[in-house]
Amino acid sequence: MAAGKKSESVESKKRKKSKSKTPEENHAENGISEQPGPSGGGGEEKQQGALFPPTFSVSEIKNKQRRHFMFLKYKLEKRKEKLALRKKRKKERAALGDKAPPKAVPKTIENQRVHDETTVDPEDEEVAYDEATDEFAPYFNKQMTPKILITTSDRPRGRSVRFTEQLSSIIPNSHVYYRRGLALKKIIPQCIAKDFTDLIIINEDRKVPNGLVLCHLPNGPTAHFKLSNARLRKEIKRKGKEPTEHKPEVILNNFSTRLGHSIGRMFASLFPHDPQFIGRQVATFHNQRDYIFFRYHRYIFKSEKRVGMQELGPRFTLKLRSLQKGTFDSKHGEYEWVHKRHEMDSNRRKFHL
Repeated sequence: MAAGKKSESVESKKRKKSKSKTPEENHAENGISEQPGPSGGGGEEKQQGALFPPTFSVSEIKNKQRRHFMFLKYKLEKRKEKLALRKKRKKERAALGDKAPPKAVPKTIENQRVHDETTVDPEDEEVAYDEATDEFAPYFNKQMTPKILITTSDRPRGRSVRFTEQLSSIIPNSHVYYRRGLALKKIIPQCIAKDFTDLIIINEDRKVPNGLVLCHLPNGPTAHFKLSNARLRKEIKRKGKEPTEHKPEVILNNFSTRLGHSIGRMFASLFPHDPQFIGRQVATFHNQRDYIFFRYHRYIFKSEKRVGMQELGPRFTLKLRSLQKGTFDSKHGEYEWVHKRHEMDSNRRKFHL
């Protein structure tokens, strides 16, 4: 009896709720619409589509996994649309033949950069005079042979030690000396006395190399770089065999301004002026957006028109921090250029590499 009374009370409550609702709301709960279609029918199909609004936002999904799945699905659809549009344009260009419009040039940071007034003209008489009288002129005139001393910060750790050794293996006629509390002001006179032409110091922080100082001897200049993204040979995928002792070729890309011209000549003076092409090894310094990317490759001739490349390592990225006249002097040195981080405007800074 008690169960029968409870069921009757529940049914009565449902009847009261259904009476309080309008007929349209009752039909909406059941997924049925009374709005007639254009020909008097098809109302049910319209209502089924209206249950999911067309302007659905993925960010409205509360479940994280479901939201991530829908976002990946959205990216896949966009990629398919992009590929379909690319195939359509390719077919149109093939159909038009020679009458096809030229391809649009994509906008990049390099081609949108404002022209720098300090860009060097190779035929400029002033630039030619500076090259003939600067500190690197004896090297380019083949009057001296580079002799490099590579050292580190005091008590380097394992990664910096391996990086220094691999760097010395790609720079011919270079020697490694590990500092044991000896100041740079005492190392420089010793280097000059032993006819070293350049001094390279590798700094580290938390067991990772993070800085490079390049000092040209005996009269400078001295460049200080921030070192980042250093990768040893074992960390490079699809690397070639160990480099040989042949003198490598040197490639300098985009060192087109007065400042970049000086930095490029500093890098060139580290390697002998007469490369041995039989070794097929190339050291590349590529300047892009004022970052200098270093790569060391071996090229292989696959045919008369095809050339393969094998990266030998190591690789790293440099960012110029300062250029100082003379040898290293942190207190009384005269600086030609200093990177000022907080004075950069929309046109970048005055001097580029």
